[in-house]
Amino acid sequence: MTGLIMAGQLILALSLLVLIHEFGHYITARMFGIRVTKFFIFFDPWFKIWSKKIGDTEFGIGWVPLGGYVKISGMIDESLDTKQLKEEPKEWEFRSKPAWQRLIVMLGGVTMNVIAAVLILTMCHLVFTKSYLPVDNIEQGIYAYPYARYLGFESGDKVVAIDGKPTVRYEDVFSTKIFFAEIITVNRGGETFDLEMTDTLYSFLKNGGEFISLDNFPFTVDSLVEGMSAEKSGMKPGAKILTINNKSIQSFGGLKEILMSNKGKELEFIVDANLSIDTLMINVDSLGRIGIYPSFPAYETKNYNFVTAMKYGWADAFESLHANIKGFGLIFSGKEKAKDSLQGPIGIAKVYGGVWDWSKFWKLTGIISMILAFVNILPIPALDGGHALFLTIEAVTRKKLSDKFMETVQVIGMLILLALMVFVIGNDIINLF
Repeated sequence: MTGLIMAGQLILALSLLVLIHEFGHYITARMFGIRVTKFFIFFDPWFKIWSKKIGDTEFGIGWVPLGGYVKISGMIDESLDTKQLKEEPKEWEFRSKPAWQRLIVMLGGVTMNVIAAVLILTMCHLVFTKSYLPVDNIEQGIYAYPYARYLGFESGDKVVAIDGKPTVRYEDVFSTKIFFAEIITVNRGGETFDLEMTDTLYSFLKNGGEFISLDNFPFTVDSLVEGMSAEKSGMKPGAKILTINNKSIQSFGGLKEILMSNKGKELEFIVDANLSIDTLMINVDSLGRIGIYPSFPAYETKNYNFVTAMKYGWADAFESLHANIKGFGLIFSGKEKAKDSLQGPIGIAKVYGGVWDWSKFWKLTGIISMILAFVNILPIPALDGGHALFLTIEAVTRKKLSDKFMETVQVIGMLILLALMVFVIGNDIINLF
């Protein structure tokens, strides 16, 4: 059942994003009077699930959920249909239009994906998130774990800027911005400090390393998990943990750090329970847990309105683009391995997860829309970016590239894409085991 939910979310997301992308090509082509003979969601080799012809266009659904396409008259595309090119160009064909119009048609899909990403993430803020936590509203600042302290952070710091860009929401502090940060500016006791990050921070965070968190608050035990070691030891709700193995506990982050570094061990807890000081011996499990929930402080949040939701929808969409560009840069520079960083459909389905959560679904779909825009604009033959590159060259040189050349680069591009698809899908399958 879990696998079906993951697959269902992936197919729904891809269907929507492919529809949006191909509609961008379709509507711009029609705007310039270019005929579109086919508009398909998913690919349809050998047979199709459904199709219907409306006007000059056959609309349909294929059976291979790896993309989609529009077949534009007079254009060399993935079908490699060159029969039409032996005849004189018709006024309603792609090849008869000026380079600037053809360039707009090629960029139509990417443009629609960017617009969709911004609108989807804006909608997520208005409908699901609804409010955000301003950095200024956390008086106690962040908790700095060992690696953060090594880089110069201190518990209590407020992260006020990343690479010179002010952070307003704590969502920004814990976003992918921090993965690729070079300089992080903190406010410490009223003074600001620039902390220089290392190029190993990305790998550390990607692998789940504890860095900074909002756990720098004093706490009492709010409730306990029945059957876990804290409850078995006799700890009660309302208790305040004073020390663990003689180390003073000032914050929830301090508790978590000690527990994570003592997995599987028995520790001595001194607790204040209703003015009674007790000594408890508690076992930490293999995940660094003892089974308590802390009392969280009441943070004052700010509600999104349409303007702020759109502002941050735009910012979040382009932050995902920036993160992907940085990620590709690490792969090409050899600092990260492609097999550890690239995901195919199976990997993406796993990210959606086995529970259908509309908030998570839409946020991921918005981010993937931006990723699709980025991938499609890469200057690889057969992708929109490859076509756009050649059209730009044509517009600048005023010389049209030959049909034979375009057919050759289309084949080369398709071979590159096929090799990439085999790699990412094969990598997904390997990662299942």
